[in-house]
Amino acid sequence: MLAAYATQFSSDDPASGLTVGDRPEPEAREHWSTVDVRAASVNHHDLWSLRGVGLPKSSLPMILGTDGAGIAPDGSEVVLHGVIGADGHGVGPGEPRSLLSERYQGTFAERVAVPTANLLPKPTELSFEEVACLPTAWLTAYRMLFVAADLKPGHSVLIQGAGGGLASAAIALGSAAGLEVMVTSRSEAKRERARALGAAEAFEPGARLPRRADAVVESVGKATWAHSVASVKAGGTIAVAGLTTGDPEPAQLTRVFFQEIRVQGVTMGSRDDLAALLSFMARTGLRPVIDAVMPLENAREAVGRVASGDHFGKVVLTVGA
Repeated sequence: MLAAYATQFSSDDPASGLTVGDRPEPEAREHWSTVDVRAASVNHHDLWSLRGVGLPKSSLPMILGTDGAGIAPDGSEVVLHGVIGADGHGVGPGEPRSLLSERYQGTFAERVAVPTANLLPKPTELSFEEVACLPTAWLTAYRMLFVAADLKPGHSVLIQGAGGGLASAAIALGSAAGLEVMVTSRSEAKRERARALGAAEAFEPGARLPRRADAVVESVGKATWAHSVASVKAGGTIAVAGLTTGDPEPAQLTRVFFQEIRVQGVTMGSRDDLAALLSFMARTGLRPVIDAVMPLENAREAVGRVASGDHFGKVVLTVGA
């Protein structure tokens, strides 16, 4: 089957380590199902894997992709929950949690095997390309806003680094849920697009805010961390789901404990969270921001676009019919 898979690591040019070619079919496993993939989306997790972070060389070649949607063996249209082993479904009792493309082959392929419990019905209101954007970036954004930070309509949130899939998802979800959304970006064009998505205000990185936010969505890391700590209210929450610019130095711990700021890590979300997100999207008419749609054969170009940082929203790969 055709697949896009990591064959080597490169910190400077991650896309160079991605090969598109033939790979073996998924192996049959008890309590697992093989899905015919129709769409998958690119995430920063794929870039980290291609840089050798979290993916050992001994696991190569590894088909990348944590997000996907397609056709189940019974012919139904499904969305894949990419977290494996969090609740024991389909794995041994002692196996730690992982994401697709870490221990098990991922979704950048014509077919992928996942625990049968990880299949959720695809809402008819959304296309395969749209739902393929949701299980990583949008699910993480949903959990950061409404579970980790426990935000409610009328609360305020600062979203660092508008433009990527996670940030654009948080902007759209937050504004649709009645939050006061503030964003930062180095690009005026991206700040304008964030306003068009529903952001109330958009600032240059590090700008002093007119008021502190109830919560911060942080996925940038070193470049924005000090600003995040300074911009959240006393007793507020910084929800962290990544560090694209590296670990912050210093960690600003004096301010964290003195202001009683809660720092909450988030990695994707549960199946129940994904089901709630799918329902939210179907009922409200909210749709993910898609930057580009490319065929699986162009996976290196798609990964390169995400690595460049020039995208706004998700980059999606389409597969098959």
